[in-house]
Amino acid sequence: MNPPGLKVDTADGTLTLLGDWTQSGLSAADARFRERLEQAAAQAAGWNLDAIGHLDSCGAALLWQVWGQRWPQAVTAAEPLRVLLARLAALPPLPAPPGGQASGWRILPVFVGDVMLTLCRQLRDVTMLFGQLLIASGWILRYPVDMPWRGLSANLFRVGVKALGITALVGFLIGIVLSYLSAQQLARYGANILVVDLLGVGILRELGPMLAAILVAGRSGSAITAELGVMKIRQELDAMLAMGLSPNLSLVWPRVVALIIAMPLVALWTDVMALIGGALAAWVSLDLPLAVFIDRFPTAVAVKHLYLGLGKSLVFGALIGLVACRNGLSVAPNSESLGAATTRAVVVSITLVILADAVFAILFSPFQVQ
Repeated sequence: MNPPGLKVDTADGTLTLLGDWTQSGLSAADARFRERLEQAAAQAAGWNLDAIGHLDSCGAALLWQVWGQRWPQAVTAAEPLRVLLARLAALPPLPAPPGGQASGWRILPVFVGDVMLTLCRQLRDVTMLFGQLLIASGWILRYPVDMPWRGLSANLFRVGVKALGITALVGFLIGIVLSYLSAQQLARYGANILVVDLLGVGILRELGPMLAAILVAGRSGSAITAELGVMKIRQELDAMLAMGLSPNLSLVWPRVVALIIAMPLVALWTDVMALIGGALAAWVSLDLPLAVFIDRFPTAVAVKHLYLGLGKSLVFGALIGLVACRNGLSVAPNSESLGAATTRAVVVSITLVILADAVFAILFSPFQVQ
């Protein structure tokens, strides 16, 4: 096999093709061969194909593309080569690839449609995984000895205890920000004491559970997806199935249950730190003593808001765990898919958490704020 080559006749500018223009020959050519061919073709006055050893469909297709899908003015070639090139020229042009990028006013509908389709597919897969976990829970209730205690306790430590630092910091800062912003408005009307009502209801019912869920989704959800994805890439899940072990029972169930248990506790911790930050900011900006803040809080904020926030946290934890595990189990055996699945898990988890919070706001509207 002779690799393809080029020879330019300086006398008349004819470009002579040498060697074997076949799939194997073109594969053996250097990476810049096509670039040199296109540069020579732009200056060629004619083409001489008589020195070609072998020509197959790959070589003919390359020549036809370089020629701009039309015959050049001067071509010298044997009859078999002309027949092959003529057959290629008789083929209809390839259609444009579908799914081109939308332009103009179509960009927004296409984007919204893609997002909605992604969410619907995620909800479908999450629902299927939830059903499988219910079956696994029934098995554990029937055979408690099979409960993965070690995996459950380890995941409780990872998603709960290790998340206390970042949630405390963010909750404390959010409490300060909310207190300072509300103080500027309340001070105009002499209603400084109402900052307790605002912070209590806003943090216990909405901000605390939401902040905790977003932080856990970005921290623990991405870690769960990456962990399960790496296990799938390394074929550890296939090895578990070969040994008769259920990945849903051994890997998915303890992670989802750990998030369901830990989320209300993390949300409560975030509530406490946010209220501490808000109380300190109210003390500084509104000159509201801490004793007054603590004394008014139980009478201004009903305990139902705490229960609503903790109840929502249970659902948020289940959504984060299910989405993270589902994306981890769907990773393809390559690093690009792992990165995409991790990003998708975080984005979808946060989106579903916000969507669920909006649904809860509508369902719990009969529970008045006061």
